[in-house]
Amino acid sequence: MSGARWLWLSLAVLAADRATKFAIERRTSLFFRRPIVSDIVVLVHSQNPGIAFSMFSNSKWPWLAPLLVASSVLVMAFLLWMIVTGRAGGALAQCGLALILGGAAGNALDRVIHGGVTDFLEVRLWTYIWPAFNVADSAITIGASLVLFELLFGARQQQTPTAESGDAISSAGFSLRVFC
Repeated sequence: MSGARWLWLSLAVLAADRATKFAIERRTSLFFRRPIVSDIVVLVHSQNPGIAFSMFSNSKWPWLAPLLVASSVLVMAFLLWMIVTGRAGGALAQCGLALILGGAAGNALDRVIHGGVTDFLEVRLWTYIWPAFNVADSAITIGASLVLFELLFGARQQQTPTAESGDAISSAGFSLRVFC
């Protein structure tokens, strides 16, 4: 099956992200806080006009939001191309890139609608508070982990000699190509 089948996963992430953000935006006010699991997992409502971990959230630079949207669009176009053309690697990497694409689309859409990203989950461990996040952020993190896992531990494909690519000499996972 083609790499395009993974686009359904991207659309599912986008739909789940939008639905959860819509629920938070409609049912709570900004700065809302309610513990879900003791004081470890907290439901919040916050807006992040910056990037990951609230970096640049206090920036007064007027071009920040358009720059973030434009760079997101470029990254999404590249991810889409990688997935559709089958250049994403194996199944784990394809799944990972589809998750990243869906998450990036969710956060980019939020930036276009609100000028920032709606976050609604906060995790606390003792005095440490992990920055608030959302479904899109989770998908991006899981996707990046899958891509990294495949890069580090994925099966290596053995190259077979062809008339176009030259001879391949392979031993114990090491390949040496000799071009004519």
